Amino acid sequence: MRAAFPDFRLGAVLATSFTGTLSERRGEAVERIPTPRRLVDWLQVYGLDVDSCTPDQLDLARELRESIHAAATAAALQDPLPARAVRNLNDRSRQGRATAILTPEGTHHWQLEPASALEDALGVVAADAIAIIAGERDGRLALCASPTCRAAFFDTSRSRTRRWCDMNTCGNRQKKARFHAIQSRSAIREE
Repeated sequence: MRAAFPDFRLGAVLATSFTGTLSERRGEAVERIPTPRRLVDWLQVYGLDVDSCTPDQLDLARELRESIHAAATAAALQDPLPARAVRNLNDRSRQGRATAILTPEGTHHWQLEPASALEDALGVVAADAIAIIAGERDGRLALCASPTCRAAFFDTSRSRTRRWCDMNTCGNRQKKARFHAIQSRSAIREE
């Protein structure tokens, strides 16, 4: 029987969704890719089909994830980018062999070779992160307002004022906490 894993937190932006495979970074961290197979599953959701992943490749992927998170966090705070994170992003991007394919609808997706290695898929993730951090896409990097999350996310909302990495999780949790705090203060005043 297959072990139950936490659900993926999927978003429209590949690179920041990848950083979401580790959530609640400042609370009780939730690892959403605890096994090599789970990483293969996550990549498949984004159309990056690879046949397999070794434990060493999972470590490479997690290192890339943390490099993206560090660089995106620095960019969101308008701090200098960490040199080690930049090196790792560039290294992973260089090692990937994927092709950008334009669809008849005017969108694009990445095509991996039939016998693609995990490094090819990680190259796509790294390239996406580089484009976002370099400011080549319309939007802004921001950090989740949840004190236990603080995930970097790419805000493409019209006003660019989104506060939560995911409204269905962090946003709702914070709104519930605020509601309960108001209710508690009201109850105390009524006593």
